[in-house]
Amino acid sequence: MSLAAISRIVTKKVYAVETPEGVGALVRRSIGSMSLRNLTPFLMLDHFHVKEGAGFPDHPHRGQATVTYMLEGESQHEDSAGHRGTIKAGGVQWMCAGKGIIHAEMPVHTKGKPDPIGLQLWVDLPKEFKMVDPTYQELDPKGVPIAYPQGREGPVEIKVISGKSHGVESPVRPLGGCWYFHVIFKKDATIFQDLPAGWTSFIYSWKGEVKVGSDTIAIPAFHTSVLSADAEQTGVSVTGTEGTELVLIAGEPLDQTVFQYGPFVMTTKEEIQKTLIDYQSGKNGFERAHTWKSDIAHKK
Repeated sequence: MSLAAISRIVTKKVYAVETPEGVGALVRRSIGSMSLRNLTPFLMLDHFHVKEGAGFPDHPHRGQATVTYMLEGESQHEDSAGHRGTIKAGGVQWMCAGKGIIHAEMPVHTKGKPDPIGLQLWVDLPKEFKMVDPTYQELDPKGVPIAYPQGREGPVEIKVISGKSHGVESPVRPLGGCWYFHVIFKKDATIFQDLPAGWTSFIYSWKGEVKVGSDTIAIPAFHTSVLSADAEQTGVSVTGTEGTELVLIAGEPLDQTVFQYGPFVMTTKEEIQKTLIDYQSGKNGFERAHTWKSDIAHKK
């Protein structure tokens, strides 16, 4: 904790509305909805629950990172570069799409096991990294470091997906600054999490109730709470009831324009037009756009 622990406050609250996405899937979307379009560097936050027969078949990306964090169940992924695997509950995949990739994300349904439920965050890439080769950083459930703000027997644990928390640091190194924490309250408690000065930050909860700073009004589940970013505010104080689960995410704001066309995110209209030409003609990262089909999305 900082010597002068001054908490950020909530500046905006957005309810995550269920939205159709992919083939037969439903997501709760907050960032990226009409209510919360601009929150640099964040482009989208989806809380997804994928029923049997649904999924996210072959689709392209360019210009952003997608972060998939599984809360329950499992999800398979496969891409046009030959990379494939399974993200299990508690595991994370940090995919930098860079100049271009085509992939599929399909749920794993097993009798007696929970449906795939998780979070997908889209993070804008700094313009100098938008045309890098695609890369992955993955952590299995046991590979995600855990911080205990009040000791191992204390009421709170923090899964450190990226960034630093209470002396614990994740091995994930995103292009552009981004800290990502899954906070679990085993009992009623309050924690203070340091955050880099000036970074954009927000909280999204799906269980329990949350209070931020000195607020006395609790924020119910399925809300995204955008936090202030004053220079003297060294972090955020978060109070949760027993059973509360949330993510606290912070990112370095980018001084660049966002031009988005579906899964393509660039900084000018001309770059988007070039991206569409690249995709249609199968070049500059999309060489297999018209010949590749994933196995996982085309099972008979």
